[in-house]
Amino acid sequence: MRIKFSCAVILVLTFASLAFSADFAVGPADSITMPPGNRVSQTLLAGNKLVTFRSWLDIPYVNNPVEPDYQRLNIYVPEEYFHGESVNGYTAKTAPIMMPNGVGGYMPGKQFIPANDSRHGTPNVALYALSKGYVVITPAIRGRTLANGKAPALIVDYKAAVRWVRHNKDKLPAGDTEKIISDGLSAGGALSSLLGATGNAKEYEPYLKEIGAEDERDDIFASVVYCPITNLENADMPYEWIFNGVNTYHLGPAREMDENMQAASEALKKAFPAYLNSLGLKDYTLDENGNGTFRTYIEGLYIAAAQKALDAGENVSGLDWLTVEGDKVTGADLSKYAVWATRMKAAPAFDSLNMASFENNEFGDKHFTDYAFKHSTSEAPAMADAEKIYIMNPMNFIGKADVAKHWRIRHGVKDRDTSMAIPALLALKLQEAGYDADVAAVWGVPHDGNYDLPELFEWLDGICK
Repeated sequence: MRIKFSCAVILVLTFASLAFSADFAVGPADSITMPPGNRVSQTLLAGNKLVTFRSWLDIPYVNNPVEPDYQRLNIYVPEEYFHGESVNGYTAKTAPIMMPNGVGGYMPGKQFIPANDSRHGTPNVALYALSKGYVVITPAIRGRTLANGKAPALIVDYKAAVRWVRHNKDKLPAGDTEKIISDGLSAGGALSSLLGATGNAKEYEPYLKEIGAEDERDDIFASVVYCPITNLENADMPYEWIFNGVNTYHLGPAREMDENMQAASEALKKAFPAYLNSLGLKDYTLDENGNGTFRTYIEGLYIAAAQKALDAGENVSGLDWLTVEGDKVTGADLSKYAVWATRMKAAPAFDSLNMASFENNEFGDKHFTDYAFKHSTSEAPAMADAEKIYIMNPMNFIGKADVAKHWRIRHGVKDRDTSMAIPALLALKLQEAGYDADVAAVWGVPHDGNYDLPELFEWLDGICK
């Protein structure tokens, strides 16, 4: 029988739990002394399930904060763990710790708050995780628009939050600090990639010491990555490898690329095969014209996405870039795909010639690629610090740092914010280094994330239990 709850009932339950937990009078775990924070309790409806959880809010996670409004975190713990009960097979000691970040556009990200997501019509990742028995810890993180938020501030803060969690493992109400999982989309996906790939890397130590991060490990168990805007110094090339020849871009009103942009598109497309081949991927190469096994691999990701949609009853026929024979998707044409998907960004897509992109701003309004610096249209072109460019790229650390063992990487078929090649290259490099990297394109999805939480948590349970 389906149980329906009215808004009034939910509000009553919420306020009742708030009043009930004011002095934390229940359960042996109440004796745990946490750092200063506001402790509250709340009950929310996640689907058809009432989820009650306790919260510790706005806890500083560094000793020398430079942006105190952001270098704070929230902790959320399922109520059952305060009564010796289990949730979804987890106990207070075995519950994984979900650490989603709220970063987008390399902007500052506030703490995720458990809620129902109006955009997707489902619980957000924090509330869904709580319903599945996960402890949720959500850090606020500096970003490019803050005085002290330029690169590498985002990843330094994320690492510092992980170190704080490990430093306080004996004081946490619940959670297994060896099962920390990151989650993010877009620039937040890049951040989740960085956290997963750079565990305990010495290159970040000076930045961590500067803000008073705890002297602990910062490696994690798994990374969840949606449409990552990452590998920035190389991302312009694969974007043009796919979108070259499509000269109308749709970042705001539809506009045509000028001569400098079109010349950049040609040059960057031609440069991509050399970069791809330099990675030394065993089974994936491109010839000088951009054709080869890597192109076939990318087309195969799109074919698999279309096949999954077709099997689910969606109509994927009538698209000139897909070949559908009966109940099978048998081919994809990457050149025709670009016309169908349309171009979002002018060339170069990330290191813009006038230094006006979000990514230029992330590096202090500076260039971060040789091509854009040499062809800059800015009156005062400047190049970002080479070390900061290096430590903002997770690809540079795979096989060198304590990399997360498990990865789930997703990119929408209708996503034109970056090339499908970027998450694919991340996954292939991880796989060749021996890590578990599950990568897929998702039919019908634009630049987005956390849209498939049931599938995500089925995967997470599979690696955590």
